[in-house]
Amino acid sequence: MGSYFLQVIAVATMNVRGLPRRLWMSLAMILASAVVVVILLAFLAMAKGFEATMKGAGSDDLAIIIRKGASAEINSVITREQLSLLTESPGIARDTKGPDVSAELYVSVSGTKKDSGSETNIPLRGLGTRGMAMRKNMRLVAGHVFTPGTNEIMVGEGVLREFNGFEIGQEVRLGESVWIVVGIFSTGGNVFESEIWADAKMLQSLYSRGSGYQIVRARLGDSSELIPIEKTIEENSQLNNLDVKIESSFFIAQSKQLQYIAWFGRIVSYIMAVGALAGALNTMYTSVSDRAQEIATLRALGFNNFSAFFGTLVEAVMLAVVGGLFGSLIAYILFDGMNASTLGGSFTQVAFSFDMTLDLFIQGVTLALTIGIVSGFFPAWRAARMPVALAFRRNM
Repeated sequence: MGSYFLQVIAVATMNVRGLPRRLWMSLAMILASAVVVVILLAFLAMAKGFEATMKGAGSDDLAIIIRKGASAEINSVITREQLSLLTESPGIARDTKGPDVSAELYVSVSGTKKDSGSETNIPLRGLGTRGMAMRKNMRLVAGHVFTPGTNEIMVGEGVLREFNGFEIGQEVRLGESVWIVVGIFSTGGNVFESEIWADAKMLQSLYSRGSGYQIVRARLGDSSELIPIEKTIEENSQLNNLDVKIESSFFIAQSKQLQYIAWFGRIVSYIMAVGALAGALNTMYTSVSDRAQEIATLRALGFNNFSAFFGTLVEAVMLAVVGGLFGSLIAYILFDGMNASTLGGSFTQVAFSFDMTLDLFIQGVTLALTIGIVSGFFPAWRAARMPVALAFRRNM
């Protein structure tokens, strides 16, 4: 077994030393693998970043109450009467000020993207101090919190980064109303940073929402269970059209909407991988043909088919993996942390950053490794089965 291994090393070393003779074809194989990996990682990093932005917003100790069947906040309606009944439900945490509940509005307004100058929708959320306190990692970056009953707004860092005209002190026309930006907030990079916040009562008045809301957030009591709230909704006919969910579960479901990007990226990458395989096969067949006399000489010296096969396969795998590593590096430089925005579940923009994680690198290199193995197998099989006499005759 040791001699087999030494023979494989000898043949592989010979192949690597011969790469300068096939420099351009070898570089083409490396480049093809690199391009495939870059495309794959770009799409996967986009999906991963969006998923992290959505999941980072959810808490396990918060309940979300929304209209039954509504897939997003913008499709939900909760009346003032329903809110009053919900605040009396067991299972909701209470403090000296009463039930720890945040009734909120969600309005779609227009904004201009910095990168393209196009008009797109931004979420304008109406809430109060309890709602702000329920956001994980919420902190004021600049300015101050809006004053209730005024036309002051706060904007998330994602909005400030992606859209024009939301600096502190700016007057912004949203719909028929003019607002003044008084604060910039951060929530640790999650989806709430893509929102504009204003006083809920002001939104009810300016957007003719009456006394209704669209979603209710409630901090769970000591048991951290939904059962008491679910029972309240089930037993009261006025609440039967509502549904309650753990906030983290709600956002996990929302994060799945961009998974088609990951699947699309995989399909495109696999199609490109087929093209890369064709080029790699041509490179490796040329390599075997170029080394026919060398392979035959080694066979005549006692090297077995096993060494010729694996020595050739090692060359293909090495070139493909080098391409995969190079592609991963390029993808990391180009895309990691890159800011972008896309439509979320409520048809409003969600700002997020591409996230190039270790598992994505592994997927990229694995794809390159697959290209190397498949493209090297058949040429290696030809090298292993090449008749010694034929190989010498071709070079006489």
